[in-house]
Amino acid sequence: MNPKFYVLLVLAAVLATTANAGGPVLDTDGDFILDGGSYYVLPIFSGGGLTLTPRGGNQCPLYIGQEYSDVNRGIPVRFSNCRSKFGFVLESVNLNIEMDVKATICVQSTYWWVAESDMAIKKFFVVAGPKPEPGEESLKSFFQIKKTKYFHNGYTIAFCPNDNDCIHVGIFVDEYGVWRLALSPTPFPVMFVKATRTETSSKTM
Repeated sequence: MNPKFYVLLVLAAVLATTANAGGPVLDTDGDFILDGGSYYVLPIFSGGGLTLTPRGGNQCPLYIGQEYSDVNRGIPVRFSNCRSKFGFVLESVNLNIEMDVKATICVQSTYWWVAESDMAIKKFFVVAGPKPEPGEESLKSFFQIKKTKYFHNGYTIAFCPNDNDCIHVGIFVDEYGVWRLALSPTPFPVMFVKATRTETSSKTM
C-alpha cells in the first residue's frame, strides 16, 4: 500500500472516532509527534526551551518555566493519554504533558498541572505534579495542542479542563524575574523538536 495513502486512511479513521480532533501534531521535521516520544518545546520568538524551577525560597513544588538563553533547549517533554489508538498526538485533544527528566530535587513526578490561583499576583501557574489518576482532580492536568496558522509547524498549548473551555498557556515574568508558564490571554507560540535518547537520559534537576 502507498505510504501516503495509508497515512490518509489512518487520519480519516482518527477523525471519524474523535469528533473534536484536528490533524496530527508535527515536529520541525514534518513527522508525526508520537505518544510517549520525547520533544523539546522551543519558542518561535525569544528565549530558550522549558525547564523546572522553584519559586522564591521554597525548593518544592517545581514550576514549569522557560530558559532565558536562545541556545538552551532546556528539558524535553513527553505527551501521554492522547486518546489516539494509532500512537500519535492529535490537535485539540486532551492529553497529559510530562517533563522528560530522570530525577528532581523534589523526588516527584513532573506532569503538568494548573496550580491554585496565586492570590498575591492572581495568576494560575503550571506546576510539576504527580501522574494524573481518573477523577475530578485530573481535570487540572488536561492540555491541548492547537495549530497556529501564522507559523509553519507552529503551535500553542492550552489548558482545557472541560475539553472545549480552553485557556492559553503563556509566559509570565514573576516578581523574581523568572519566566514561568501560566494561564494567559496571550498564547505562547512554540515548535516541537525531537530529543535524542542520549539527551533525555542525562537530564536531572
